[in-house]
Amino acid sequence: MHAFWLKQHKIKGYYGRLPVEPTKPALEALVDFLRRTPQARGCNLTLPHKIQIMPLLDRIHPDAARIGAVNTVVKHTDGSLEGRNSDGFGFLAALKEGAPKWKAADGPVVVLGAGGAARAVVASLAEAGVPELRLINRTQSAAVELGLAFTPKDGRQIAIERWDERAAMLDGATLLVNTTSLGMKGQPPLDLDLARLPAAAVVDDIVYIPLETPLLAAARARGNRCIDGLGMLLHQGRMGFEAWFDAKVAVSAAQRHAVAADLGA
Repeated sequence: MHAFWLKQHKIKGYYGRLPVEPTKPALEALVDFLRRTPQARGCNLTLPHKIQIMPLLDRIHPDAARIGAVNTVVKHTDGSLEGRNSDGFGFLAALKEGAPKWKAADGPVVVLGAGGAARAVVASLAEAGVPELRLINRTQSAAVELGLAFTPKDGRQIAIERWDERAAMLDGATLLVNTTSLGMKGQPPLDLDLARLPAAAVVDDIVYIPLETPLLAAARARGNRCIDGLGMLLHQGRMGFEAWFDAKVAVSAAQRHAVAADLGA
């Protein structure tokens, strides 16, 4: 993704993977690496580091603080490290691109999951004006915590539902979003009966390996408009790249094809 933009803008830079164990010492070592490496501009973070990294940074952007998770670290010219979150931006941009006729005010939205990505998705949907959010997670206490954090102050509802009632909660939904790891390569599939999901509903799975998850395959077979996780990945990457390299970028079909090929999709 970033290599595509680096080449497009003729920037001499490198974006690569760093293995970081889910421990405080490992995260501290990552932060130290960013501080002491003169040419380092920042990094992206994936699960399970999005929340644990926050206390180790110099400051947190207000949007990331509100969401309660960081997926992008930006190193400023003074050497300080700022945590940002571009997941919500990427999610809404991909949703608008993949389902341009979907409107937040049209009806209920079901979100599966309560992790770092779910926080960004729920926050962005609440801000967009969704009248009712139905939040469902395998560990209900995490869903309750998330719902309490983002319940709008204007009377709109975030309903916390039990995991074993997830199929029934699809009734009348205009959008279904899977933010869990279920369906990801190496993980169990998402067991979900779509019978009660309206045919006009959009199904968005933020998993991008594989691009066609069992959930999307089942939804596509019954005629629902589907959005895979690659769009969110690409659009959220724009914010980080622009901050690191001071260059405006856009997501293109050529880039999507290149990244899909790199992922083996």
